[in-house]
Amino acid sequence: MLWIAQEALRIVPARPDIWEQIKRNLSARMSPEAYQNWLPGTSFLGLEGDTLIVSVPADTTKLFLEREYSQDVYQAIAELRLPCRHVLYEVRGEPNGERIPYRNGQAAAAPAPEPNWSVGTGQLNARFTFETFVVGSCNQFAHAAAHAVATMPSRSYNPLFIYGGSGMGKTHLMHAIGRHLLQNYAGMRIVYTTSERFTNELISSIKSDRIAQFHQHYRSADVLLVDDIHILAGKERTQEEFFFTFNELYDHQKQIVISSDSPPKHIGGLVERLRSRFEWGLMVDVQPPDLETKMAILDKKAEQESINLPRDVRVFLATKTKSSVRELEGALVKLIAYSSVTGTPITLTMAQQVLRHLTQGPERKVSIEAVIKAVGEKLGVTPAQIKQKGNAKNIVYPRQVAMYLVKELTTASLPEIGRAFGGKHHTTVMHSVNKIEELRHRDQEINRLIHSITDSFH
Repeated sequence: MLWIAQEALRIVPARPDIWEQIKRNLSARMSPEAYQNWLPGTSFLGLEGDTLIVSVPADTTKLFLEREYSQDVYQAIAELRLPCRHVLYEVRGEPNGERIPYRNGQAAAAPAPEPNWSVGTGQLNARFTFETFVVGSCNQFAHAAAHAVATMPSRSYNPLFIYGGSGMGKTHLMHAIGRHLLQNYAGMRIVYTTSERFTNELISSIKSDRIAQFHQHYRSADVLLVDDIHILAGKERTQEEFFFTFNELYDHQKQIVISSDSPPKHIGGLVERLRSRFEWGLMVDVQPPDLETKMAILDKKAEQESINLPRDVRVFLATKTKSSVRELEGALVKLIAYSSVTGTPITLTMAQQVLRHLTQGPERKVSIEAVIKAVGEKLGVTPAQIKQKGNAKNIVYPRQVAMYLVKELTTASLPEIGRAFGGKHHTTVMHSVNKIEELRHRDQEINRLIHSITDSFH
């Protein structure tokens, strides 16, 4: 009797809007195709304690929501501050008849069509070549490694793992490898895809009973290029599929190139067996461009577009944009478009007007305390520990980084910096600054750390 009462209570729709709120949140995280394939047939069943009960139409829906989108669902719950901590999916059948798979923005007739396989030149951008890639100190190693792979696939570095922040040029290098291979190796089968596309094609293949064709497509590649591998984080079924695909290609000495926003060890939700395989080959990072590289990028773009870009405009763009190549190129495209539409030449005055969002508002003043706090948060120590006396190994490095950044980001003198760090002598400050400058010449990780903290103040 008690069981019946609990079961009846469980399916009472006390808060039917909870699942709808989650679905709306998920619509911004998932591709339209994935959302329409898996979410419309689901509905709220009830709330039992802190467990949300959701009705799903089929076992496949339950499987993919649990394995592929669990992390997204729980993130939505956290963001919306909903009164549930767990989600339970129950197969109850399709509430309004059989669910029709979604393709290309509309419902498609069953059976589902064959996935749109991503192969060859169709997915490779003709503008992204080695010739159009601007090489600087920030990306020199990554460029050299990519070119070596394109010249001798499977003989240089396998896998090649390229990582770095958004808009730094990782995708450009991936496409450049693919295009170089297509132009120089007749008959070589090049497959380029993104992690999201790989996931969607896997889903479509399972739903349409074409998993054999999916395997054939990816596992018969001579070179596999996979962009944004970090998107697979938390997607267990897709990671399992990619694991076997990776093994098949690697065992047959086929080239694999992967890109990510961070190195394998920093990708949360990535299974260990994939993480270790990503580290088998060569890992290279693409760092934010320095001023010199930004100027070179602008020169190259101006040459490609056959426009006159005065030096003062180039300096303005290079200094006012942050660290992303994409942002820099976007600002230039906006200037070119304005000049073309209005028929006016590009000048500094025009650039300042059109791109006034880059200069609006007073420049943020950075304090010594703010820098110390930011460094502490990044390196896991408190401001008090950074300022304390003593030379414990876990404190010296954060202190040196903080002193270096205070010197770079504030107008404080060396004696002022020393006083702010617990009364240190100015020669200690100078030693710390020199030490970090020396490390930056040979340690890419510290460069990433410095850029990350610096960007947080802009």
